[in-house]
Amino acid sequence: MEPGSPSPARLSTKAAGISKRPARMAARETRPTVLVVDAGWRGVVRDAERLAARAASAAGGAGTIVLSSDREVKQLNALHRRRNKPTNVLTFDLGGGPGPGGFLGGDIVLALGTVKREAFAAGRSPAHHLAHLVVHGALHLRGHDHHHVGDARRMEMAEARILHRLGVPNPWKRR
Repeated sequence: MEPGSPSPARLSTKAAGISKRPARMAARETRPTVLVVDAGWRGVVRDAERLAARAASAAGGAGTIVLSSDREVKQLNALHRRRNKPTNVLTFDLGGGPGPGGFLGGDIVLALGTVKREAFAAGRSPAHHLAHLVVHGALHLRGHDHHHVGDARRMEMAEARILHRLGVPNPWKRR
């Protein structure tokens, strides 16, 4: 953005090119960008890019989804969270939450090795686990959290509802 230009929050919805439709509708229309950094994703999850984009859209949107490696996610986790280990998903809120029209500016980064190990350990398909973690990350971008019991339960219920719409089994239901 050029110095002195109005921030997107100050632009009218018409000037910003944003529809006045309800936020949830606008968010679903905004397909996130999916970057495959680790090509191994394509061998583990059929059509991983499309699945990740569908999951993010169903959960309200995201800016970019990065399908990466454990090594890269470990570096990001160490740099941004001071935890020198890979994790399944990292979420970076770039826009401070939902913007005008419901668009969410944020990145969701996933680690292939960790996602694959967790899926197999839980007896789930890597595709279903990928969808779950993308939904989880998108809900974080919408302000959901799981640090307290009540918040965690609400987030789990939201994940289960969204995953059901995608045809993905509830990850929280005991078998």
